[in-house]
Amino acid sequence: MTFIQRFGYYLGGFSIGLIVLAFFLSGKKTSCSYGPEARVLKSLNTKPLIINTGVNIDTTGVKALLNHGNVEFSKSDTKKEPCRLYVISGDINKKPVELSIENCEKDSIARVIDILYK
Repeated sequence: MTFIQRFGYYLGGFSIGLIVLAFFLSGKKTSCSYGPEARVLKSLNTKPLIINTGVNIDTTGVKALLNHGNVEFSKSDTKKEPCRLYVISGDINKKPVELSIENCEKDSIARVIDILYK
């Protein structure tokens, strides 16, 4: 068997595998959140959100920030017990914002602690 024939069989099998994979994954809510930022945002999005009474913000702005914001790990306290503190920066209504959120694994809740408009 020549190299061209082996390469042809490889490409044929690879193509069939891609088609089967696309068939199984289409229409499902699959995501590849392997990076630390994506994992934190996914974790915060799946939990019920509690906003402290002193924070003046609507939930739609917070949800938009959790979908499109950036986690500032240099300002976050990821070792804090029992709830980790994350600082998420982004834009709400075209205004730069930093949001402080506690991610409590024990209680399975996310609590908005503070918001800072820049």
